[in-house]
Amino acid sequence: MTPRDVDVDPHVVHRVSGSVAEFHARELPDVAAVWQFDIGHRTIVLGSRQAVDVIDVAACGRHGVEVARRRSGGGVVLLEPGAADWIDVVVPVTDPRWDDDVRRSMIGIGERWVEALEGVVDGDLTVHHGPMIRTPWSELVCFAGTAPGEVLLDGVKLVGLSQRRTRRGARFQCAINRRFDDELLVELLAAPVPSPLPPVAVLPPGATDIAERLLLT
Repeated sequence: MTPRDVDVDPHVVHRVSGSVAEFHARELPDVAAVWQFDIGHRTIVLGSRQAVDVIDVAACGRHGVEVARRRSGGGVVLLEPGAADWIDVVVPVTDPRWDDDVRRSMIGIGERWVEALEGVVDGDLTVHHGPMIRTPWSELVCFAGTAPGEVLLDGVKLVGLSQRRTRRGARFQCAINRRFDDELLVELLAAPVPSPLPPVAVLPPGATDIAERLLLT
């Protein structure tokens, strides 16, 4: 069965398992879609422009952490089963919600996340509209900086976003943490530690059906 066979219904969340590489290779469907990736193994995911030497491959081996690369930009993301949700939102160019402006489209997805999380988390949910907020870690680690469209909870980053565009549409790759192991992440990095990692917001225990709340239909 090909990806296009399973992505034709925009009314349901398509749950995908397998390797990170296979997930990234999926073709974009011709309808809006929400894909949730089943994180089966500890994986550290490099951004499209990052060299593998930013991580300590030996440390990854000791901790049983797989190394993968995504096709969208940004910094590394540590994914652990049960510790993070990885959800992609696909918007084809034929969809009425398509936006040619990359920055504006990111903000639109962030606003969709805020709608989805209302009543799920306690606190002030906001979408970052300004320029990239940089820290000593932000070139290296996704959750250490804040880009336009990303979602903050009481001023602390909750949803990380990146975007990949093709002639067929845009794929918004979204990560949200249920817990965040900053000590393990630091150990997996090859670069010297410039300073403590910034705080990261997490979903409350028992938060469910997050991907379903993101459906664009």
